Amino acid sequence: MIGPLAGAVARAVPPESTQQAVGYPSLFLLVALGALVPVVPTGAVVSSAAVVAFHQSSPFSLLWVFLAASAAAFLGDMALYGLGRRGVASRNGSRWLNRLRDRASPEHLARARTKLDEHGVTVLVLSRLLPAGRIPVMLACLLSRVPPSRFARGDAPACLAWAATYQVIGVLGGSLFARPWQGVVAAVAVTVLVGAVPSVWRRVR
Repeated sequence: MIGPLAGAVARAVPPESTQQAVGYPSLFLLVALGALVPVVPTGAVVSSAAVVAFHQSSPFSLLWVFLAASAAAFLGDMALYGLGRRGVASRNGSRWLNRLRDRASPEHLARARTKLDEHGVTVLVLSRLLPAGRIPVMLACLLSRVPPSRFARGDAPACLAWAATYQVIGVLGGSLFARPWQGVVAAVAVTVLVGAVPSVWRRVR
C-alpha cells in the first residue's frame, strides 16, 4: 500500500527542469512585488526557495536563487524609490509616498534620518536586514532628497546581504531535514519569528 502511494507521489512531483522554469520567475516576481508592496513575506519566500534549491541536483540552483532574489529586491526598491520621489516633488504628494509615511512611525523616521546623516546610504545595508527597517530609511532618503544614483549605491549591497542572509536560513533548514517540505516549514517558522521579535520587544519595552 505504502509503496504504490510513494510511487504516485514521486510521479506527481514535477522534474527539476520544470520546477526551475516556474520557480525562478515566480521567486523574482514575488520578491519584486514584496519590495513594492511591503506585505509579502519576501524573506520567507527566499528561504523556502533556498530549501528547494538545496535539495536539487544542479550545482547552480542556489546561485540562481541568490541572483533572482537580490535582483528583484533591488529593482523593486528602485521602483518604489522612484514612485516616492514623484510624491516628494509633487505639491500634493502621492499615494505611494503616503503609504511609506503610514508605515514609518515618527520615532523610527527621526532615528532613520539621524543614522542617514551620520552614516550616509550605507545605513541601507542594516535597514534591509532588520524587520520593518527598510521603509523608514527609504523615507528618510526621500525626504532628504538623496539622488537615485546614490540611493542605488547603498541599496545594491543591502539587497545582496539581505538575499544571502535569508538564503543561509533556507540552506540551514534544508540541511537539517531530509524532506524539502520539512525544511520549508522550518525556514518559514524562523523568518516569521525573526520578523515578530522587534514588535514583541517594543511592546514589552
